Amino acid sequence: MYVWINWYLVYAVTLGLSFGISLGMTWVMRHFALKWHILDHPGDRKAQKRPVPLLGGAAIVVTFYLMTMGSLLLVQPVREFGIEWLEIHVFQFLGRDHEIRLFGIFAGGLLIAILGLVDDLKTLRPWLKLAGQCAAAAVLIMSDVTINLFTERWLGGWPSFVASVAITMVWVVFMTNSLNLLDNMDGLCAGVSAIAAFSFFICALHTREAFICVLLMVFAGAALGFLVHNLHPARIYMGDMGAMFCGYILATVSILITYYDESTPSRIAVAAPVLALSVPIFDTISVIIIRWRARVPIFEGDRRHFSHRLVNLGMTQQQAVEFILLIAAVTGLGAGLLRQVNTVGTLIIIAQVCGLFLLIVLIMSAGSKRWRVHSRESTQTENSPDG
Repeated sequence: MYVWINWYLVYAVTLGLSFGISLGMTWVMRHFALKWHILDHPGDRKAQKRPVPLLGGAAIVVTFYLMTMGSLLLVQPVREFGIEWLEIHVFQFLGRDHEIRLFGIFAGGLLIAILGLVDDLKTLRPWLKLAGQCAAAAVLIMSDVTINLFTERWLGGWPSFVASVAITMVWVVFMTNSLNLLDNMDGLCAGVSAIAAFSFFICALHTREAFICVLLMVFAGAALGFLVHNLHPARIYMGDMGAMFCGYILATVSILITYYDESTPSRIAVAAPVLALSVPIFDTISVIIIRWRARVPIFEGDRRHFSHRLVNLGMTQQQAVEFILLIAAVTGLGAGLLRQVNTVGTLIIIAQVCGLFLLIVLIMSAGSKRWRVHSRESTQTENSPDG
């Protein structure tokens, strides 16, 4: 039985519903956090001057599960009518054991959300958080959600399996922490997460993976609904629960999308997830390098992040966030185009993205040197006899 469906309308409705639910759910969670005094208090490394309610992440998580579980509950009754497009567009990409894969995706996300909530209520030690993140990644791997990257062709057998498991574990844990680290200014993590979701949506749209597109619209709507309350000055924070969940979902969905097949002009199209998530990747790697050079613990929080360095150059907090979101949008568009161009085109897009971040590094390096010189001159003037 053939049924014509306007998928663009489905995506738009899904995005709108998710946005509306998240918008209302965030308002509810804010009042709940205020009532039970679940607040993020000002500190040395924090920009806010007053306590801000947490639990915004709970609104994102609840919206995501309400929408996805509700949609899946409708699938089985419709499936009884023998509609072929349901098999083609909804379950084909998951394979025969789609129930196991879906369970792994949602169970891992729930584990990450609980871990983040506990960390928001009672700060966990870094090694304990890392162990929880590895456990969530292991749930994915056991449900057969892994990254291949042609390892089967190059290695074969057990070496290929071990390589896929290792790459998947590192990718999921790294991105979960990267989005968590990026959550350091109002609207930043939610904005970047939504932009990355739209970038992956473009990638999945080309491959006609409808279920993944719906999943991304659900996530984007949940992030945008929260973002309305999180714009500067933020009325609520997502906390570790929301930030780690965003990282986990984006890492997971990036694994599910097909970037290369026989019709794809270049195998380098598999680099799309790196481009779509280049902002949190750049922030994490640059912070690790700066902390290592300063000989301070890598897991120790500070104000050396991408956004903080932009503020040190003279931007306001809002300008820094807008600048980073613009960078995320530009690199995200490049990610969406990778599947459409040949090898030369892919290399040009990747080179442009690398050049963009190198330009940012040069600007920040020059600004940092100028700021240090200005600070020394000010100190010398204050200490001089005539000062």
